[in-house]
Amino acid sequence: MSALGKLWGVGLGPGDPELMTVKAARLIGEADVVAYHSARHGRSIARSVAEPYLRDGQIEEKLVYPVTTETTDHPGGYEGAIADFYELSAKRLAEHLDAGRDVVVLCEGDPFFYGSYMYMHERLADRYEATVVPGVTSVSAAASVLGRPLVQRDEVLTVLPGTLPAPELARRLADTQAAAVLKLGRTFGNVREALAEAGKLDDAFYIERATWEAQRVEPLADVDPESVPYFSLALLPSPAYASRLAGEPEPSKPAETHTGGEVVVVGLGPAGPGWLTPEAAEELAAAEHIVGYGPYVARVPQRAGQQRHASGNRVEAERAVEALELADGGAKVAVVSSGDPGVFAMASAVLEQVSAGHGTGTRVRIVPGVTAAQAAASRVGAPLGHDYCVLSLSDRLKPWEIIERRLDAAGAADLVLALYNPASRTRTTQLTQARDVLLRHRAPETPVVVARDVGGPEEDIRVVTLATLDPATVDMRCLLIVGSSKTKAENGVVWTPRSYE
Repeated sequence: MSALGKLWGVGLGPGDPELMTVKAARLIGEADVVAYHSARHGRSIARSVAEPYLRDGQIEEKLVYPVTTETTDHPGGYEGAIADFYELSAKRLAEHLDAGRDVVVLCEGDPFFYGSYMYMHERLADRYEATVVPGVTSVSAAASVLGRPLVQRDEVLTVLPGTLPAPELARRLADTQAAAVLKLGRTFGNVREALAEAGKLDDAFYIERATWEAQRVEPLADVDPESVPYFSLALLPSPAYASRLAGEPEPSKPAETHTGGEVVVVGLGPAGPGWLTPEAAEELAAAEHIVGYGPYVARVPQRAGQQRHASGNRVEAERAVEALELADGGAKVAVVSSGDPGVFAMASAVLEQVSAGHGTGTRVRIVPGVTAAQAAASRVGAPLGHDYCVLSLSDRLKPWEIIERRLDAAGAADLVLALYNPASRTRTTQLTQARDVLLRHRAPETPVVVARDVGGPEEDIRVVTLATLDPATVDMRCLLIVGSSKTKAENGVVWTPRSYE
């Protein structure tokens, strides 16, 4: 039995045969079998690029796509038709590999950069020796024919498929300095709309068939959508380089005494736009920069020209410093928080950094929002109708001993409690301890509201008793309201009387 053949995924580069690597050219010439994809008309761009390196006697496997659009009568739709095609193509190549023949699969650009070869690799690499030969990407080629650098220094490059919805494209384009948007063709209208929404349409270029004889380069805003083929992309090159071309001075760090910016800490409310106050909406629309935890930043409507700075959940101090530094340069910055920014959120984080010496001279304002406690209470009635205490069970920023002492005091004072951050993946015992502390002062039948994802798609509101509260059913997305001795629960309605007889 002959030894198995070897599989090669060979990147051809952007289209000019002379931009193929030496290794790719050698492997194409040595291969027993050369495979390539083609449309139903039979012509293959990949083969035309590789043609100078083919030799007589080679077996050619033409892998003809069954469909070129999402219109098909296949029972599984377009995805089903393509999946069947890839399975059949892999079987055809496997027959050659089993017979000991080396197979080169041609791929425009780079095989692992939106390349067609990857679908063969994932079906065959676990059974045969498979090697990928990289190629010059279309993005690199586009920058070269445009004659502008993609990025420099610490600029961020984002590569996006044009198939994303326009609002998502706009958000991501606004968040980056430089970008390449691939897969245009029928998506061109959405891409153009997204660039305009992000305030970057005038900076974008259209590059078609980069490095080919028929290449086309022009400002994207001037392009007729009806003239756009699939082999084209949109490019936002280095903004620093563009500034120098325009004769603008190099950006420099502002002097320490420079003022004029502003930080506005904005509460988004507990969920969607229905919970956002008109004042908060106005501040978000006026801001030049939006700073915040990623999921909260994503809730802010995109505005043309607005820059967004999303970060992780546990970098409040760094986020506050970033906002103050932006404002110190004269910008108007909105720092966003869920609920109300003054309740276990970014308002105090920003003010802490001002106190530490950051953003000297920067004005800081707080715009309130509907709190999670208010939202949860509204779903069941009026459990916060009398005196109440707001307490976080997270011991990340304060020791548990303090939390327990405050729970004991609030319980003894017969206050209703709104408990934030009741549990997380790593904090699984605190809620049990809190329940036990409160049971020293409250009757077992005390009403407890367990509110999860209020206003969101997974909203779930339950009313249980303090004795039957199961901590295993509570996670970080929950807020708990524990009643006082006067709180009543009847037919799912919970309220605390205003009088205290």
